[in-house]
Amino acid sequence: MFTLSAFADEISPDPLEQVRVLQSCGVRHIEFRSIFKTNVLALTDAQIAEFKVLLDGEGFKLSAIASPIGKVPIDAPFGPHLVKFHRAIELAHRLGTPNIRVFSYYPPADVPFAGDWSPYRDEVVRRTAFKADLAVKAGVVLLHENEHRIYGDSPERVRDLIVAVDSPALRCAYDAANWVFCGYDPIPGWELTKEYTTHLHIKDWKTGGDHGVLAGQGHGHVPYSVADCVRRNYHGFAVLEPHLRGGGPTGGMTGPDLFPVAVAAFRKVVEVCGGVVN
Repeated sequence: MFTLSAFADEISPDPLEQVRVLQSCGVRHIEFRSIFKTNVLALTDAQIAEFKVLLDGEGFKLSAIASPIGKVPIDAPFGPHLVKFHRAIELAHRLGTPNIRVFSYYPPADVPFAGDWSPYRDEVVRRTAFKADLAVKAGVVLLHENEHRIYGDSPERVRDLIVAVDSPALRCAYDAANWVFCGYDPIPGWELTKEYTTHLHIKDWKTGGDHGVLAGQGHGHVPYSVADCVRRNYHGFAVLEPHLRGGGPTGGMTGPDLFPVAVAAFRKVVEVCGGVVN
């Protein structure tokens, strides 16, 4: 069972338009990354309260707080980042979701980096494990997304991190398109990480492309992972993040006209694979 959600800021910065378009698509969950072009962790308490009134009034819930936690250099001071992490936990509680999207750090900012993570691996694990321990105490789950340039931008390092931390509060948010963008084959990427995956980001990509494509039309092998989810009796979120007009480190754009097309394309993939969309 795939419960649809969406990075609604790909529709519009305006939360009212986000909700309107998602209602037209039959989607009732949001992966909360930003409104009004302001990241979720930078919003004021008043903005959060107003957004919650909108969600409650329209019958929407969150699939996760789509935080940027872990998108800093591994040698950046840990203390200020923990302050933001505690804010993410606070917002998860306030907005009624147990899930927080996280990342696993960029290389040091001022040191030449040739792709060798071995000098920094232990610190990545230490920081991630510390946050996972806090997550257990707070009753939340951290969903690590595979992303360009972070420690977990390869299937092997994602698996290494999850195994090393060894916490029920650290799971995978699987993004097939990001494997393509980073030069990895999504099929072994899925096989190496699927046992830890409890969350799906639905984005497809063609090698060398500068924007996403509809699910099933790129090199992300989305039907492969969806069909395997059906066989494994997956019950969880499938979060539309199409990037059909482009994207970058802080988000993407699809637009109110193309977002329903992306939702319909994924519904078709699930249907062909014998699954059910909620």
